[in-house]
Order: sequence, then structure tokens, then C-alpha cells
Amino acid sequence: MFASRPAVHPVEAPPPTDPVGQPTGVLMKDLPGMPGTAGGLGLRVAQFAFAAVALAVMASTNDFPSVTAFCYLVAATILQCLWSFSLAIVDVYALLVKRCLRNRRAVCLFAIGDGITAALTFGAACSSAGITVLIDNDLNICGENHCGSFETATAMAFMSWFALTPSFLLNFWSMASR
Repeated sequence: MFASRPAVHPVEAPPPTDPVGQPTGVLMKDLPGMPGTAGGLGLRVAQFAFAAVALAVMASTNDFPSVTAFCYLVAATILQCLWSFSLAIVDVYALLVKRCLRNRRAVCLFAIGDGITAALTFGAACSSAGITVLIDNDLNICGENHCGSFETATAMAFMSWFALTPSFLLNFWSMASR
């Protein structure tokens, strides 16, 4: 009986890539949390949500304008909302068109903007926390004020800062590694 035998053909190895044609340096992968990734979009949405809740809770009280630290918190959360929402839109666009956001200028802009908003949000949250502790523990006039609302808004501002910190660190690391 004549059975067919399979033919084995050797496969040639691909030629080595030309090192002259490759860009200098090592290209890093898109880490989760960097701009243009799903993790980055999640961080931006969390930043926006926490800052929006802090803003809404603080604006729902009628006596926040009497304390400068609370006005500062409202201003910082407005800036945080605008910054996070605009970068969330950029992240959605980058995900939809599958575009990489590792442009040198874009990463520098993201790192500087994240650093500024992180410093403002953290400063506002710390000053509001100090005033809230003063009103609640030291002066014992929480019955006359909206201490629960102030504490909630301050906690949400800290949560927004906690969500902003990884974005800033990843963007700063990406900017510094270029």
C-alpha cells in the first residue's frame, strides 16, 4: 500500500532587524493608568467624580463662603473637575481611535497640569480639614454649622487627590524617562 508521506519544509528564520532603523532608547509599554489607556480613563473619571461630589456637597451649604478655606476648596474642586473631565474626553478619544498619547508635549502638559491640580487640591483639602477640626473639636460649634457636609466635602477632596496622584506620578515618570 502506498501511503502519502507529509512533506516537511524547513522554515527560515526572519532576518535580524536593522538596529539603525530603530528609534534610540527603549520604548516603554503603556502602563495601566497612563493617558490613553482604560486605566487612565478610570482614574480621570474617579478624579472627576470625587471632585464633583466635593463641590456639590460644599455648594449645598449656605455658609461655606464665610470661611476662606472652604472657598479655596470650592475653587480647587472646580479646577479639578474641569481638568479631569477634559482629560477624560481626550482619553476616550484616544481609546476610540486607538491613538497613543506618548507625545513629548502632551505628556509634559499632562504632568504639569496634574502637578498643579494635585497641589491645589491637596492644599485645599488640608486647609478645609484644619478648619473642620477647628469648628468641630476646638470650638464645639458644630450644631450651628454644617460639619457633616464640610467633613464629607473634605473627604471627597482627599479622595480626588488620591486618584490624581497615580496619574501625576505616571505622567511625571513618563516625562522624565524621555
